[in-house]
Amino acid sequence: MAVVGVALSDCGRVDGATPYALHAQAARRALADAGLDRSLVDGFASAGLGTLAPVEVAEYLGLRPTWVDSTSVGGSTWEVMAAHAADAIAAGHARVVLLAYGSTARADVRAGRRTGTLSFGARGPLQFEVPYGHTLIAKYAMAARRHMIEYGTTIEQLAEVAVQARANAALNPEAMFRTPVTVDEVQSGPVIADPFTKLHCCVRSDGGAAVLLAAQEYVRDCRTSPVWVLGSGESVSHAAMSEWPDFTVSPAAVSGRLAFGRAGVRPSEIDVAEIYDAFTYMTLVTLEDLGFCGKGEGGAFVSKGRLRVEGGDLPVNTDGGGLSAQHPGMRGLFLLVEAVRQLRGECGERQVRRSGGALPRLAVASGTGGWFCSSGTVVLGAG
Repeated sequence: MAVVGVALSDCGRVDGATPYALHAQAARRALADAGLDRSLVDGFASAGLGTLAPVEVAEYLGLRPTWVDSTSVGGSTWEVMAAHAADAIAAGHARVVLLAYGSTARADVRAGRRTGTLSFGARGPLQFEVPYGHTLIAKYAMAARRHMIEYGTTIEQLAEVAVQARANAALNPEAMFRTPVTVDEVQSGPVIADPFTKLHCCVRSDGGAAVLLAAQEYVRDCRTSPVWVLGSGESVSHAAMSEWPDFTVSPAAVSGRLAFGRAGVRPSEIDVAEIYDAFTYMTLVTLEDLGFCGKGEGGAFVSKGRLRVEGGDLPVNTDGGGLSAQHPGMRGLFLLVEAVRQLRGECGERQVRRSGGALPRLAVASGTGGWFCSSGTVVLGAG
């Protein structure tokens, strides 16, 4: 099965649209990208909106799917859904599956809507952490500090992740923030949760995305070159921080091993990586856990400019990522869109090239959910 259509809705600062409208805009654009009629869509996956997602969103889009998925595991939701969709297509349970997402996370806060600042809640395991002010960002900050203590990772090395993400965003006309930054500028910002300053943290934006997967027999009818789903993996780790065995190991260590094994490729063969980056530490530890470098070597790995589109030997988050391009809540679907566009050679100034100017052949998209609670990894290959 192949990805045959991808698209983003309007992103960044979108004050005049609802989340439903962003879903619809991205979905229409993805269908147009593929050149397929909406009537062919018999599978639909969505999460994060409505009481009965994806029923409400499917109704809004005018779809009556016979296969649905509403798996919700945070930012990794979309990589997990893509894996489920690929399995459904392979089993003959669906022929064309649409994954869609839309959020007005930024506009909600700007307008003072109650939904803009809702927490994860305080029921279940979280009831033992919430009373102590253990916020989501505090959990990531704790994990980053543990890595620094265990392996000597420096805050300057983590800042390099933000610097290189911004360098990639400078090549993306649709990124929210494009002005280059230095390590000193990252470090001189206000502290949000020690050791993170503001630029160690993702932006808050509005936006939507959609991805269309189809069975092989429909690929010839599409206007785009197919991007094949070669392998995938998913894993969950913990809900309470007290149940996380090792703050320096994310569930990507499992999902990545599964995805690469099922795809029959090695990390060293990957040309471009799209990695969930709500915070700089996420990029660093995910690179380790996917096998691009050894455990504890992430700091040295990222400090050498390897993540840049221009001059990097492993371009990462080529659109600028959640740190600079856009981050409207659960960003995992945006990783898949960018990976597909890179493999199709559609990224303009930020297009990754292999030696000799050839287009990339292999990409990986790895999403993270919650506070390293879940991971989904998908390996993609050019058609």
